[in-house]
Amino acid sequence: MASISVTPDKVFPLLKQTILVDGFHVVVDLERSRGSVMVDALTGKEYLDCYTYFATLPLGHNHPGLEDEGFRKSLMAAALANPANSDVYAPEFAAFVETFRRLAMPEPFVHAFFVAGGALAVENALKAAFDWKTHKNRARGAVSGSLKVLHFKEAFHGRSGYGLSLTNTDEVKVRDFPKFAWPRVENPKLRFPKGGDKAAVLAETVVAERRALAHVAAAFDADPHGIAAILIEPVQGEGGDNHFRPEFLKELRRVADEREALLVFDEVQTGVGLTGSLWAWQALGVVPDLMAFGKKTQVCGFMSTRRIDEVADNVFSVSSRINSTWGGNLVDMVRCARYLQIIAEERLCERAARVGAAFLAGLRELQARTPAIDNARGRGLMIAFDLPDAAARNALRGALWEAGLATLACGTRSIRFRPPLTFSEAEAARALEILGRVVQVPVPARA
Repeated sequence: MASISVTPDKVFPLLKQTILVDGFHVVVDLERSRGSVMVDALTGKEYLDCYTYFATLPLGHNHPGLEDEGFRKSLMAAALANPANSDVYAPEFAAFVETFRRLAMPEPFVHAFFVAGGALAVENALKAAFDWKTHKNRARGAVSGSLKVLHFKEAFHGRSGYGLSLTNTDEVKVRDFPKFAWPRVENPKLRFPKGGDKAAVLAETVVAERRALAHVAAAFDADPHGIAAILIEPVQGEGGDNHFRPEFLKELRRVADEREALLVFDEVQTGVGLTGSLWAWQALGVVPDLMAFGKKTQVCGFMSTRRIDEVADNVFSVSSRINSTWGGNLVDMVRCARYLQIIAEERLCERAARVGAAFLAGLRELQARTPAIDNARGRGLMIAFDLPDAAARNALRGALWEAGLATLACGTRSIRFRPPLTFSEAEAARALEILGRVVQVPVPARA
């Protein structure tokens, strides 16, 4: 029997011969893990999963809906060949596109491009913006230098190509790699402190927004024809779970329209229900021109509104202007289609909003009686809180994993929760119970 596997005890010794094994040191049991419980095949230990492979697993492990025979037949057919979707068109590909358009492309989006990887999703969205802006400049006889992307502090947009010039969350991820000197603007994030004057905190945010918008205007004034796109995460993830007021995003929409730039939302992390709506922009009330997606969709890419059609020869009409060999992975597409069906059938976006609200309320109750916890914040199941400093955060996160609660770090001193959309109120209560128990005892620093 040609099994492509090894026993759990051989996983780390074999991997260490070839790769840097610097992860969570869990040998995941893909068969025994269920729902929000991840099982370590080496030790048998169970973890309540508020990690979900960096927010990529929308239904948790082994959802019953994935046992459907028709789905598994389609998945296997796609897996055995992996055709180049950009040049030949399998029935499974067409079925995925139809499902994606029906369940994941709300108006006014009309075009989509698929590729493997969130960084490449963002990059191709930016290429579309560069192409669009170049045509616009050429039509009016405008002269500009190298085109730019206006972006924000504490942003994460990937680790390759253009993304290196935009990501600025952790120096080690970009240091010494060549980058473009594109305009970077303050991110006027909201704060949610447990003490103090809420009105004063809001006033500080409004002042920060005005300051940021002044810098945005100055960047456009300095190069009136050179900025092709304004790029932002509706909620910054790795940078610290930083939330913005809808009013600020609406101002970016206005600037993009007035300055003839495309507004690009990076929803690689916020998309597909995590924030309580299918896409974060829907609840925030601001429609971008281009939107990058990934993670929970399993296949990545970007979608576009008709604004790009102001240029007739845009990237969706010129052959090979943007492309990749596979145009996304067909196995991922089949899986994504089934995920989207289940999310719609089980109303999991609504569930994420409801459970997330209960989770955040419980976290704020815990915050009120726990000196170390502050700035609890969230939208849907995208939830985080702050610790006094990075050392305290790192120690607590390690202790939580030891206690059976899988979480992630973000920003300089935050812990973030990324549970599956199937997360229940009881599981949220269990997560808070573990957190409360661990945070009340001294947390030793880990080597």
